[in-house]
Amino acid sequence: MAELSLGDYARTLINDIQSQAEVEGGSIPETFTQWVLEQLEEAGFVANTTVTYHSEHGVMVYGFGVSEDRSVLDLYTTDFDLNPAIDKLTKSDVQQSYRRLLAFLRKAGRIRGNFDETNEVYQLCEGVEKAFAGASKVRLFLFSNRESTARGLPEPAEWQGVPVEHELWDLARLHRHQTSGSLGEPITVEFEPPLPCLFVPGTEANHSVTLTVVPGRLLAEWYDEYRTRLLELNVRAFLQTRGKVNRGIRQTLLNQPGCFLAYNNGITATASEAEFVEDTDGSPAAIRKLTGLQIVNGGQTTATLHHVFKRDRNELANVGVQMKLTLVRPSDLMEIVPLISAYSNTQNKVTLVDFSSNDKFHVDFERVSRSIWAPAVNGTGQETRWFYERARGQYAEEEAKHHTAAAKRKFRAIHPRAQKFAKSDLAKYVNSWNRLPHLVSRGAQKNFTEFRLRINDAPPVVDVIYCQRVIAMGILFKAVDAVAKEHEAGSHKALVTTYTMARLSKAVGQRIDLDRIWREQTVTEAVLEAASDLCPLVMAAVIQEGKHVTEWAKSSKCWDEVSDIHWEMPASLSAELLDRPVEFTVDTREEEAERLARLLEIEAEEWEALGEWARQTRGLELSEQQLATTIATKLATKGRITDAQVRQALEVYDRAIDVGFSPAAL
Repeated sequence: MAELSLGDYARTLINDIQSQAEVEGGSIPETFTQWVLEQLEEAGFVANTTVTYHSEHGVMVYGFGVSEDRSVLDLYTTDFDLNPAIDKLTKSDVQQSYRRLLAFLRKAGRIRGNFDETNEVYQLCEGVEKAFAGASKVRLFLFSNRESTARGLPEPAEWQGVPVEHELWDLARLHRHQTSGSLGEPITVEFEPPLPCLFVPGTEANHSVTLTVVPGRLLAEWYDEYRTRLLELNVRAFLQTRGKVNRGIRQTLLNQPGCFLAYNNGITATASEAEFVEDTDGSPAAIRKLTGLQIVNGGQTTATLHHVFKRDRNELANVGVQMKLTLVRPSDLMEIVPLISAYSNTQNKVTLVDFSSNDKFHVDFERVSRSIWAPAVNGTGQETRWFYERARGQYAEEEAKHHTAAAKRKFRAIHPRAQKFAKSDLAKYVNSWNRLPHLVSRGAQKNFTEFRLRINDAPPVVDVIYCQRVIAMGILFKAVDAVAKEHEAGSHKALVTTYTMARLSKAVGQRIDLDRIWREQTVTEAVLEAASDLCPLVMAAVIQEGKHVTEWAKSSKCWDEVSDIHWEMPASLSAELLDRPVEFTVDTREEEAERLARLLEIEAEEWEALGEWARQTRGLELSEQQLATTIATKLATKGRITDAQVRQALEVYDRAIDVGFSPAAL
């Protein structure tokens, strides 16, 4: 959905839930619960969900879920308020909701005895008891359309020896989740009065050049509003005022502002569209408006102007900055911009990795990855972000814009330094996973070059799933790196790490569940044990007496030898592997369309009959019964059916046929 303010989002959410409840004939809290679970199931937070409400003294529950491996039991409760802007969700409200959920878990056996076997509450209690018997963890979920004022969640606890964690999805977190993955709009700026310019018609059909002088304060204000969005196509972000070039810019602005235009090289910018004021002969004389503005060279100048304007309280009076503006068709942007950057960039040393910042792949990866919230782990309730540093210095630049100590701490809590990674890191993670450790061993620059050639030959679909899986590779890489350290790989640890990860990837056929690693933000014990078992064997092949280790590791012959290592995969790892390798470049929209078409061929009455059959015969689990009824309702009311619901519903339908449901008998 389009990104709304929190207040607008709250009002929209209430209207949507009320309308959906009216159409489907359900209560508002239960409809809200179902809606939240659909969002979370699509994102992989929950699985096998059932919505069933029960309340009595000291007890309130809205449903439960069980993880795919049956190791985690989830209990759900809901707080829905028609006036969320007036009544905030207090710490007391949160604690009371969790107490009522835990009370249900304690009393499920007694409550079940008060209902008939065909009653949903009976089946709710029975399902929870069965799930708890095999669970290694319980998660208590509170869903609310109110914004929480609680500073934290209850500490993780235990019940009957099983860890109990708390998850809060309040209005603010739901809003973040709903807007996760959205991309920014093109930057549009207007000049009043119009900016005098010299227009130079291009000899090439795909671009033209305009020269002008922009007021320094205007550049500072642009940066204040758009920040690094303004520099998305720049080869690097603001490197702070530590470098001598940036210090020189600052000193000129403070001590000799009238000389700035003469001393500074100015900025190079691109735009996709421009509106001009025309001269009497019809040629452009002044710029009135620019659309799709990007500063591709001169980010140092722009950010330093902002720094002086905000930090030094300097009005930048009489400071002008020359701008070379290239109007480029959007379709030609990624071809021309790298050349502009390469030929005009002289202020700081720029590497090949820096120049590739302009590649569409990296721009897309940054924009998508920055919109994703990593799941909260360890029961802390604190969601975080992985910070992809597409251009050098971005992390420091983003941190620096938070002026107070408290604001900086909050930024670091959301963007831990341990979760910052650069383009060379990304290339290292992916090439290790793709069994190219000899390329990784050749160093960051050479490995990145090889990585770049491969993605140019076979561009991946850079969406939320792709970004999450690449980050999961990074989590796996870091876990293997810790294993190599434990095995005392010493100065050759980097080589041992990439080779161990590559050999592990080969052994499992790239069937490690990267989506699970993303959801849990860690690797499983089985993966760690396997890496620890494999690492000494890899070390023996890489670190050989009589061979120059660093040169040997760069050779494909080294990888051939490591590939041939005999290693028995532990049963614990084999048991958790996927059925097929993880896919990255396949667009599954066609497959999803085919599944939806098949589901739509089954009438709503048949789905309703399936749900009733399952309830009477108990041939399916309660969550599967409810899913069939939900599909029937959505078909009858023309409601939206999510991709996850389509997949699960067809699996339920096929299973029902296998165990005795007969559509022909209708």
